[in-house]
Amino acid sequence: MVLRVLVVDDQPAVASLHGLFVAGHAACEVVGTAGSGPDAVAAVTDLRPDLVLLDVHLPGFSGLDALRAVRADAGIVQPEVIAVTAARDVDTVRTARLMGVQHYLVKPFTASELHARIDDVLAERRSSAAMEGSLNQRGVDAVLRPVTRRPLPKGLSRPTLDLVRTALDDLRSASAAEVADHLGLSRVSCRRYLEHLADDGECVRSLDYSTAGRPSTRYTLATPLA
Repeated sequence: MVLRVLVVDDQPAVASLHGLFVAGHAACEVVGTAGSGPDAVAAVTDLRPDLVLLDVHLPGFSGLDALRAVRADAGIVQPEVIAVTAARDVDTVRTARLMGVQHYLVKPFTASELHARIDDVLAERRSSAAMEGSLNQRGVDAVLRPVTRRPLPKGLSRPTLDLVRTALDDLRSASAAEVADHLGLSRVSCRRYLEHLADDGECVRSLDYSTAGRPSTRYTLATPLA
């Protein structure tokens, strides 16, 4: 699965940097850039991206107004959105959330922080693609990601955790690199999720001394999934 990404920012240097961050993720390609609210709406309409990195403060009209226009047009293929902005006030964050923005990065941020959010988007899309027909309660919970569930550590998301857990069950015993290859996610991100599972007692760590150089850490689910 490759995400086609539109980068929206009114500062060309920042847009270029974010484009490099996106291109550094193996599962992404940059399909275009836009520097204003009207240009962002036009680019989403013409390019049909899977994911938009959306700045909030834009000339013409704001990124949130651009998103509002996109959401109101039934003829536009609706993209996932990661808000990338210096705006951090409660009203802006709440409005973005109400319009379906599930990922919000405050500038400045690193490539690894962006890649972690992209991994979450990929995990969510894979989870949705795997669900067919009507959903049971567990499926509904997975889609809605209810806030009543126990919060995860900062930077981790429930859909990606579920995906890593399932991958580990498929592989029986695996290193972070093997889980990353299996899912098409970053190794650093997968290691964080595996370490979280191990700390919670859901999987067991062991050292593999058969590899050249330093031993590698392997993870095995404590209780295989039914």
